Amino acid sequence: MISVTTAQLNAWLAAFAWPLARILALVASAPLIGNPSVPASVKIGLGLLLTILVAPMLPPPPALDPASATGLLILAQQVLIGLAMGFSMQVVFWAVDMAGAVTGLQMGLGFATLYDASAGNIPVVGQFLSVVISLAFLAVDGHLLMLSALVQSFRVLPLAALSAPAGLRSLVEWGGGIFSFGLTLSLPLLAALLITNIALAVLTRAAPQLNIFAVGFPLTILMGMLTLYLVLPYFAPVLQRLLMDGLAAMPRTAAALR
Repeated sequence: MISVTTAQLNAWLAAFAWPLARILALVASAPLIGNPSVPASVKIGLGLLLTILVAPMLPPPPALDPASATGLLILAQQVLIGLAMGFSMQVVFWAVDMAGAVTGLQMGLGFATLYDASAGNIPVVGQFLSVVISLAFLAVDGHLLMLSALVQSFRVLPLAALSAPAGLRSLVEWGGGIFSFGLTLSLPLLAALLITNIALAVLTRAAPQLNIFAVGFPLTILMGMLTLYLVLPYFAPVLQRLLMDGLAAMPRTAAALR
């Protein structure tokens, strides 16, 4: 007859539940797989599959009752680590979205968001750059590298380690890079559109009878699309560097939470 003690049952539950919490938090907040359009059942199934593969390779968890105060604290810590790692990777995608939103607004394609900000409309340029960064992420095997960083995080930050809130400072500093990264990507387009607007201003002063709205909007859209077509080949190394920086920030964020 097989007998299972309460201590053994708690050890098995902790060895599966605590890694599952970190993995599910990463899956829910990671790029692509964490998208709201992905069904929750797919995310949960992927998290369970990864936990079944990863949990046997981890060292034994501490002998604690998962329902105790310390066990619940460790569970909350695993969720925090997973969310922080997913956020570290999402920063790159948000930076690209910001670059597309700023560029689309300057081109005149984002006026819908100005008149109705609650609609949540994303300019066409932002949607296009979002597709580009998603394809680049898959092209460099970013999804596999992200899962590798997740497995490495269990070695950097074991299940028994308790985090300190001060470790979140590095995550906040990395999140501030959204603005600098987005500005770096949008600078060529913004410079071209600035020159176009200056030229239109001079043209308006030289010919006041000219309908600037009838000429300006098509011209700024045309110049924006043309500039985007010319600079798009140069985006590849920049996007690759941003993705590598995001992947490098994931284990660094986990280490900062130690």
